Amino acid sequence: MTNTNSVANQQKSVENANKAKNPMEAVPDVCQFTANNGSEYKLYCRTKQDMDAKTLKWAFKLAERNVGPFYKALQMGWQPKIKQNELNKKWARYLVATDKSGQPVAYTMFRFDMDYACSVLYCYEMQIEVDFQRQGIGKFMMQALEQCSKHWHMDKVLLTVLKNNPKGIAFFKAIGYSLDETSPDILENKEYEIYSKCTI
Repeated sequence: MTNTNSVANQQKSVENANKAKNPMEAVPDVCQFTANNGSEYKLYCRTKQDMDAKTLKWAFKLAERNVGPFYKALQMGWQPKIKQNELNKKWARYLVATDKSGQPVAYTMFRFDMDYACSVLYCYEMQIEVDFQRQGIGKFMMQALEQCSKHWHMDKVLLTVLKNNPKGIAFFKAIGYSLDETSPDILENKEYEIYSKCTI
């Protein structure tokens, strides 16, 4: 059973992280990345309020291209208005990778929150343009989130993966994620699974 003081401390950690305008500032070595092919990318972190409309529109379109087909194959279907609403939440934070010309090529959307009495950095989206996949960008960005989670004393990084996305599941397993104890069991018949990685 979770200790009350422990829960209170975790809630305080979440509050402190949410107060930071740029939670990545305190994390070293996450502002740039050299890919497997030698290409260099820069990363920046912003709140939803500080994101420009053009980049937010790009983020939605990228999610639509990357995961729209998976949603369409499921009972829940692809619901663009719901996805757009998710990407525009006031609490949303974005970590964006840009190429040498300054064009965005990948992003993660995340937040700090409490989940079943645990402090978590919840990764809601991890999307990479097709032409820039398999270069190590996704792995580096997830490592950046993990370092951020550790710095702000979160228990773990949490994320959701659709069951019909085997490549996505394989990717997260390959970088150390495993099925979280809060993931729906087989009797609940959900179309997604929850994965996590401890960062304490």
